Amino acid sequence: MVDTRHPEAGGDTSIGHEVAIRLLRNVEQVVVGKKTETALVMAALLSGGHVLLEDVPGTAKTILARVIAQSIEGATFARLQGTPDLQPTDITGLSIFNQRTREFEFRAGPVFANVVLVDEVNRAMPRTQSALLEAMAERQVTVDGVTRALPSPFLVIATENPIDQEGTFPLPEAQLDRFAVRTALGYPLEDEEIEIVLAQRHGHPIATLKPVIDTAGLATLQRAVEAVYIDELVLRWAVALVRATREVEGVALGASVRGSLTLERTARAWALLQGRDHVIPDDIERLFLPVLGHRLLLSASYLAETRVLDRDAALEQVRARCLELAPPPAPDWDR
Repeated sequence: MVDTRHPEAGGDTSIGHEVAIRLLRNVEQVVVGKKTETALVMAALLSGGHVLLEDVPGTAKTILARVIAQSIEGATFARLQGTPDLQPTDITGLSIFNQRTREFEFRAGPVFANVVLVDEVNRAMPRTQSALLEAMAERQVTVDGVTRALPSPFLVIATENPIDQEGTFPLPEAQLDRFAVRTALGYPLEDEEIEIVLAQRHGHPIATLKPVIDTAGLATLQRAVEAVYIDELVLRWAVALVRATREVEGVALGASVRGSLTLERTARAWALLQGRDHVIPDDIERLFLPVLGHRLLLSASYLAETRVLDRDAALEQVRARCLELAPPPAPDWDR
């Protein structure tokens, strides 16, 4: 049997779980009633991924990003509003001529923050989107021929409004593939909404939120994720499930190898957040749509067949078909 932990992984998973839960609970003090969605975002952070939030305005997307940054001592936060006139240098920064020194000086852009929120990313021009793509994929930016590394940790949370599509530039498949997780926060339940209103009667709870971990502690937490065990049987099934998306009826273009890599990494982080030092098949099945759904290009015939359904419901049917092609592993009691 192959040891499927990272060969250089360090960190105690039991201690890692305690720290991860403390970080998660701190975020939940402000973002009320969204435990599953918040855990997905945290899993992306712990596994080194980025997040795409597709949701209507007013569902705490900006607050979530700010709370994550504020929960990490020493972490910085930056927000960008996607607009057609947003330039690549507005993201990366640019070199400015200093008349006193007679030299060009680099002024870092918002992307050099630890947590970057890009609101309505699909309203930015494709050229600007591509500048963000390099930062997300390579964790570096190149300006005037000079490559500069981005800080660690580095988390991009991009948002899209699924209702208003006028004047937008849809993200190409290559850029969607760079996001580890796609999810939506949605509206809270009635009791949760009342709790939110009462909590903000005398000011926003984020004003008194304290950090519970520093950047060094987060790096240790990410190493603890690498130490989470995934059995070879579960790993092979996860890869088979990704490969099934390339063959299943209704999908014109399935998930790439990056999908397999991200599913495995996110499953480790998800298991740690659930208090386990190992990945189980339920983790893989639970993460199928958040990790792989946005990577799938549905065929025109399938979209016509499911036109009465929304995209999430159509993807749920794809997931069911993939599970038929690659059923979950089961123990062989006869061996």
